[in-house]
Amino acid sequence: MCPDALNKPGGRAEDPAQHAGQNAGQNAGQGPALSSGSGPRAGGDGQAIVSCRGLEKDYRQGDFVVHAVRGLDLDIRAGDFATLAGPSGSGKTTLLNMIGGLDRPTGGSVVVDGQELSGMNKAELAEMRLRKIGFVFQSYNLIPVLSAAENIEFILRLSGVPAKERHERAMQALADVGLAGMENRRPAHLSGGQQQRVAVARALIGRPAIVLADEPTANLDSKTTGELIDLMAGLNQRLGITFLMGTHDQRVIARARRQIEMTDGRISRDEDV
Repeated sequence: MCPDALNKPGGRAEDPAQHAGQNAGQNAGQGPALSSGSGPRAGGDGQAIVSCRGLEKDYRQGDFVVHAVRGLDLDIRAGDFATLAGPSGSGKTTLLNMIGGLDRPTGGSVVVDGQELSGMNKAELAEMRLRKIGFVFQSYNLIPVLSAAENIEFILRLSGVPAKERHERAMQALADVGLAGMENRRPAHLSGGQQQRVAVARALIGRPAIVLADEPTANLDSKTTGELIDLMAGLNQRLGITFLMGTHDQRVIARARRQIEMTDGRISRDEDV
């Protein structure tokens, strides 16, 4: 998933509202931090959170047309902890971008939590991302001038959550991902694994319908990768949060309870494990 697609041209860190608002989903007033409420159970036996039907995406490169996604049908169920794998050029990042409303399909449809994306304008897609989708990126995409807590709080500010509640929820979210006591550190003073934990907390703070993670472990060492997988798998198990992770990392794939593979723009394998 290309994080640049979230920003206007030249997207600058000093424009945090625009950057953060399109980097994580949330719903205001749904209770403290990452508490589960009455969310779906883990295991992927719920209703479809994402439905793709006849999905296609073509790109033109000079005189050639690249068929990145070809007539794809896919449902992601509430509670899935799923990986999307495939060789470079298989179409997995393109698929994640279309599910996330960052790229428009050439044909077919994408429905996210009951909302059809194809008829939405840019403002409506931005609002959908804000309310429905959490994003976790390979490069973390934290706002460098904000502290860990402020990165999370700012997401809630966009939805009008009062300052006291924002702070309380952000502090609890940091504790939930093992970063209590680090709330005042800016990204430059956090390790890669710690930055990715902040990114996970930010993505989950408003309980989005689904979290899309694109190569979330690519910049992490083996120990930190294991810790991050444990964190996400635990959140899925305890809270029923739905994850779809684009990855080449066999350590991530091995922990998934649903493994999806793409080849040449099509689903070549889809298996509950």
